[in-house]
Amino acid sequence: MTYTHLLFDADDTLFDYPKAENHALSRTLTEAGIPCTDDVMRAYQTINQQLWRDLEQGLVTQVTLRTERFARLVKELGVTPRSQVEEISERYLELLGEGTFLLEGATELCRELQEAGFHLAIITNGIKKVQVSRIAGSALAQMFEAVIVSEDTGYSKPHPGIFDYAFEALGLRPADKSRVLIVGDSLTSDIKGGLNYGIDTCWYNPNDRPNTLNQQPTYEIRHLAEVKTLVGVGGSSSVDL
Repeated sequence: MTYTHLLFDADDTLFDYPKAENHALSRTLTEAGIPCTDDVMRAYQTINQQLWRDLEQGLVTQVTLRTERFARLVKELGVTPRSQVEEISERYLELLGEGTFLLEGATELCRELQEAGFHLAIITNGIKKVQVSRIAGSALAQMFEAVIVSEDTGYSKPHPGIFDYAFEALGLRPADKSRVLIVGDSLTSDIKGGLNYGIDTCWYNPNDRPNTLNQQPTYEIRHLAEVKTLVGVGGSSSVDL
């Protein structure tokens, strides 16, 4: 298959989201007077992950998600923070935007793909001001022709609307779908979205998680560098087809 355009998910595909989350959450909670223990961190992550799944299904809006996760957390913990939930949310987003940590091999991969002439773009369900800040402050800042954020499009992955927006931003037509590959770690947003839209999909699965979809991604990889083999940029690997 000859690809010309590669769509990358951001968090847990190129960016180390857990590291950014820990950085932001520990400072935010401490400033709010909430002890930042392992149990509290796990409680937040459980709440947050459920809300992001609800967002994918259209059950909540992103605006609601931002504050609801902290509202649920303080209710579950039975604590009264020093700040209002809205203030906690804003502080968290500010600190999260500082989390420019990248996964191993992300910079090298994007640089080599760019030098080889591929058109690269980010397609993310993340919050715009956070994602723009993180990308701009990272080593990947100049490597993408477009950064497609769900907040701008009005749709979240896996909805086809966000892919329509991405195609328009990249100057692509429906007939160009065979030239596009999406790379992401989420079966329910990246892979399901790509499959439903009719583009090839590459599931980045470093922890060898089971496939819970009824459909199979076009490719499955354990290491980011394997993307180069898929698109014919040197090297070799054991990619699952």
